[in-house]
Amino acid sequence: MEHYLKQAENELKIRNYSGKTIKSYLTCLRDYFLAKNDNLQFADIDFIRNFLLHKKEGGLSSNTINVYLYSIKFFYSNIIKSNSNINLRFAKTSNKLPIVLSRAEINKILDSISNFKHKLIIALAYAGGLRVSETTNLKIKDIDLTELTIHLKGAKGDKDRITIFPKKIKNDIISLINNRTGNDYLFNSERGGKLTERTAQKVFENALRKTSIQKDATFHSLRHSFATHLLENGVDVRYVQELLGHQNIRTTQLYTKVTNPSLKNIKSPLDV
Repeated sequence: MEHYLKQAENELKIRNYSGKTIKSYLTCLRDYFLAKNDNLQFADIDFIRNFLLHKKEGGLSSNTINVYLYSIKFFYSNIIKSNSNINLRFAKTSNKLPIVLSRAEINKILDSISNFKHKLIIALAYAGGLRVSETTNLKIKDIDLTELTIHLKGAKGDKDRITIFPKKIKNDIISLINNRTGNDYLFNSERGGKLTERTAQKVFENALRKTSIQKDATFHSLRHSFATHLLENGVDVRYVQELLGHQNIRTTQLYTKVTNPSLKNIKSPLDV
């Protein structure tokens, strides 16, 4: 089993899968191997189907079930190089709308933060539509204060992209990076190096807790809010797609359901 897991890990690294994806695949494969126990090199479709069904009945989400299936298919196709066709469909995922914070709620969150650096973390993540990992990995040299752009390097899918930088916090960022080098992380840790993703998430969670906002928002809600507010401002969905780094336009179009002006202009029959 350990031999197969190491092979899978090496192959995933060669193909430039993200660290999170590699960790998820290996966790799922280990679980699968332990359940199957022997003859790991043979793809037993009935066993795989029952294995996934057991996971579903155990309360795992459709997204997690799909990660299991992706990892199993990857193993047999790329490690074992089996000709077996694992003809199993992926679990249907829910079409839940993203949790979006209003502009007023964003301002409430920012106003609740007294720490200078912490406030900039939240402000920049919202203003540029950054993921938490992109925020913590950002280096000073990645920001162009003249062009007001952010160059995100090796983002999700190991892709680079350019997003916008807010002029409103330009002077604050200049103050933050004073006497530091371009290779320094923008948001460095007090102990040196970069902040952990969990630290950035806790900054958001603590700020949210201080407000009266009742939404189940997370750090990622800042990115959802960025996209939704751009669409509300009339920015074309394809430009929003580029700023977010979405490969498929359908992913970006989900935000049009949140910001649909036609729906918002319909009055409830109680108000008529």
